[in-house]
Amino acid sequence: MSIIILKIGGSVITEKGSVSRAREAEIDRISREIAAFRKDSDSQLILVHGAGSFGHPQAMKYRLSEGFDAQGAYLTHVSVKVLNSRVVESLNNAGAIALPIHPLSSCLLENGKIIEFQLGQIKVMLEKGIIPVLHGDVVMDRIKGASVLSGDRIIPYLATALNASQIGAGSDVDGVLDDKDIIIKKITQYSFVNIKKNIKGSNSTDVTGGMLGKVSELLELAKKGISSRIFNASRKGVVSRFLYGEDVGTLIEDK
Repeated sequence: MSIIILKIGGSVITEKGSVSRAREAEIDRISREIAAFRKDSDSQLILVHGAGSFGHPQAMKYRLSEGFDAQGAYLTHVSVKVLNSRVVESLNNAGAIALPIHPLSSCLLENGKIIEFQLGQIKVMLEKGIIPVLHGDVVMDRIKGASVLSGDRIIPYLATALNASQIGAGSDVDGVLDDKDIIIKKITQYSFVNIKKNIKGSNSTDVTGGMLGKVSELLELAKKGISSRIFNASRKGVVSRFLYGEDVGTLIEDK
């Protein structure tokens, strides 16, 4: 049975210019699109969502990217957990049974790199038809004490470990855009070298690397033969189109 990993960016489901403010209508719309797909398909689905205004402001305030701060780690996790609960609640209300997986409790990093990830719970959830819902989080780190682990970095790890067949990253733009706001339809290892400087970034506060970070992580995944797409999840119906395998946004692959 095929595994789909869908990531929804924090810019889609939160007001990134605010602090801890969710876009309730967007969360519910995406949940309905996912629930409708689940009724038609027997594919297994993992959802990963960004933190947006529920994690980045706290991580920035306590400078978690610069050093360990126990209070900052606590407040960042508490904040992202609130958003995760809202997403899980919305999915269940829409008819798609979902349960949370918190990276703080299931991952361990070493100098920012994932070295342990408990997959047993995720595998059982998938077998039982449950959607595991993961999120960007603060995670304990053997070297740094704690590090911010973005949803964009969770995707490649899970995709490789679980041999996922379909990977998508939903953002608030129509794909990867160049400096003229034109969609780059396809990015490979080779083309990235030349277009990297022209990729348009995010205007919002982001401690996880923005669009360049997304592309870089997914290119690492492409090296292993797993292609992915970056598309606009804020447009009605586009999440559904991705789930059904349509050509949306920017394709990222090895060649």
